[in-house]
Amino acid sequence: MPHQSDTSSCSDDSEDSSTVDPTSIYTMEEFITEQSVLHNLLERITAKIQAKIEAQQVGTSCRRSGTRKFMGRNHEEGDQLLVADFFSEDPVCDEELFRTRYRMRRPLFLRIVHALGEWSPYFTRRRDGFSRQGISPLQKCTAAIRMLIHGSPADAVDKYVQIGESTAMECLERFSEGVIEKFGGEYLRSPTTADMQRILQIGKDRGFPGMLGSIGCMHWEWENCPPKWMRRLNHTNFGAVTIILEAVASQDLWIWHALFGVVGSDNEISVLNQSALFTEILKGQAPPVQFSINKKQYNMGYYLADEIYPEWAAFVKTIPIPQTEKERLFARYQEEARKDVERAFNLLQSRFPIVCGPTRFFQPATLGKIFQACVILHNMAVEDEKDMASDCFDSSEASGTSAVQASNINNGPADCFTTVLQRTASVCAQPTHSQLRKDLIEHIWQQFGPFDNKQK
Repeated sequence: MPHQSDTSSCSDDSEDSSTVDPTSIYTMEEFITEQSVLHNLLERITAKIQAKIEAQQVGTSCRRSGTRKFMGRNHEEGDQLLVADFFSEDPVCDEELFRTRYRMRRPLFLRIVHALGEWSPYFTRRRDGFSRQGISPLQKCTAAIRMLIHGSPADAVDKYVQIGESTAMECLERFSEGVIEKFGGEYLRSPTTADMQRILQIGKDRGFPGMLGSIGCMHWEWENCPPKWMRRLNHTNFGAVTIILEAVASQDLWIWHALFGVVGSDNEISVLNQSALFTEILKGQAPPVQFSINKKQYNMGYYLADEIYPEWAAFVKTIPIPQTEKERLFARYQEEARKDVERAFNLLQSRFPIVCGPTRFFQPATLGKIFQACVILHNMAVEDEKDMASDCFDSSEASGTSAVQASNINNGPADCFTTVLQRTASVCAQPTHSQLRKDLIEHIWQQFGPFDNKQK
């Protein structure tokens, strides 16, 4: 025990001798000064890190330094000028000029403005914090429409409408969202039973019983595609990135189906693989179509397509090199009827040139909304101006050998996988495609032949 106590006392003495007294190295004032320097350095480092984090979150690191230049705009004067020119009881511009400037009639535009006002307070009259009149709904909708019909940048509407660039961009996005929400269910729908009956009657009169319309794609170059997206889509830094819009149109130029957003595709086949055109058929929810040609019964409608589409039962293609008079007559009528979708594309581009190619960089989601809104507005204008068309079609006419059975639509639970495979096989059946085209060749020859050489 005494030996242990001596050992412990020796260890305590050694520890005391190894301890360093700070006062023997520097004074208290020097210690405080050193701690202050370290504290200031830590604060500067923390401030820099916090500034970088905030810049990344709000995107201020990409903005130019300096204060933002304010440009005063007289919103009330712009609204008064707009009303005097187009919306007063005795406007300066007549109905024809209004349709030229807005690509639609005045009642249709006012209907859209009123519906958007019900959809969101953004399209209503409001006052700012100084009780000044804000931008009117007419100004906001006019700015959006002018960007669509001119394909012009946002600042091009500043002088007349008195709206700045950022506000005009916001108006365009809100306008597109509102049009989709309020009118998409009615004007971008699949054909109903009554619609199918009328479309089938039109096809029968043109020599194509069971025709549901013509299908095609519109291509254009995305000039402002970001370089990193171009490398991912084209696997190279060179070349052009294409955007494709797939659509199905009838003779009245109504677009029944539209698929937008297929970026980097080279042809219609890759688009068709992503399309939802046959979704309702595969689900068993599409109205069954029955028609007979040359005493042969068919239970599914078809679309007129060009040569790039596959040889499915759902498509009827032309004959590239017809050898007989019957084939030449069929090719002539098929190519004439298939131009419906091309005419619809041309009308869509003439109404809204922004679809010819975005002049400003948009995110893909925003581009999709803009193009979807353009298709809806196109269909609304087609319906509103149907009395101006040269041909009028009565949906109550008899359908002849074509029929739509609405009572057989299946809205119940999803079918088993085997049933879906069977429906897929019926859509893609190549023997049915060949037989259907042979029957149509004979049917058109009997209805419109013999081939008249004077009509070549």
